[in-house]
Amino acid sequence: MTLDDVRAVDPSGMYDILVRFPAQVEEALAIGRAARLPRPPRGITSIVLTGLGGSAIAGDLLRSYLAGKLDVPLIVNRHYTLPAFVGRGTLVLVSSYSGNTEETNAAHRAAERRGAKILCISSGGITSTLAARHGRPLIRIPGGLPPRGALGYSFFPLLLALTRMGFVPSRAREIAETVALLRAQAKAFSDPASEGNPAAAIAEMLNRRIGIIYAAADLLEPVATRWRGQLEENAKTLAFSHILPEMNHNEIVGWQVLTGAMKEMQVIFLRDSEDHPRVQTRIDVTRSLLLPYTGRITEVWSQGVGRLARMFSLVQLADWVSLYLAAAHGVDPMPVAAIDRLKKALADT
Repeated sequence: MTLDDVRAVDPSGMYDILVRFPAQVEEALAIGRAARLPRPPRGITSIVLTGLGGSAIAGDLLRSYLAGKLDVPLIVNRHYTLPAFVGRGTLVLVSSYSGNTEETNAAHRAAERRGAKILCISSGGITSTLAARHGRPLIRIPGGLPPRGALGYSFFPLLLALTRMGFVPSRAREIAETVALLRAQAKAFSDPASEGNPAAAIAEMLNRRIGIIYAAADLLEPVATRWRGQLEENAKTLAFSHILPEMNHNEIVGWQVLTGAMKEMQVIFLRDSEDHPRVQTRIDVTRSLLLPYTGRITEVWSQGVGRLARMFSLVQLADWVSLYLAAAHGVDPMPVAAIDRLKKALADT
């Protein structure tokens, strides 16, 4: 595969979005540092990020990255409604890239009715209008991207907001490492014809196959979800993800009957040096148990020292894999026609 092959199916410029991702992260950090935030709220017993799609993935990554650092629970809400516990002691992070996510705005209104503390992040739309109407702080981020291509804008300002409001200590050292790693990776991944490009190699493994993404229920759980979503939206192919040890209690049995179909699966284990020791053993054993059903199994290890760099090393890899897989499939990675048709049908009802 050559860069010309990628450009041929990518008239809207997903390639350019990925090349710019490290710069997007740096811009997002500047936005987070300059954002007007509420005074550190007192009496907060829970944090809820409400959002869908790329905005929700940012919440998943925040929750996973800050596990063990936050003194209050952080949950991600992907619904029109909010959990019953949400009230005056809850900080609700309303995240909608476009500002017009139907479910998110419904949850936003519910948070207002319950008297929750609210911080919004959006490029505009109804979310921004509601924030202005109720006098809520808004982190305004640049628009014009597909939400899945704006992960830097959705994640890093909120990380800095939680730091500035006193929920977690400064992450400056880990952030600096992450930016440097993302820049090095983007350079290494951006030429599909370069020898040893892991993104192109994994895309070739996945070509015309269904990806099964497994990760430990630790740092990389939301990264597996991101891989699944990027393969589905960019490469227009079904993919599935699960976590260990949970899949050892159900999904591992599901490989046994449709043996012909299983041969068409490509299993990818996402691995991290700090995965729980017993889960590391489980991954090794699970791999050996799956080999009779599919010989197509590979492992991808996170890179970097800090948790943030290790997590985003695999996030960025997923983006490039999905782009090159789209090129292999001969499909434009940018449009999501099925989602557009769904939204139109819902708007008409």
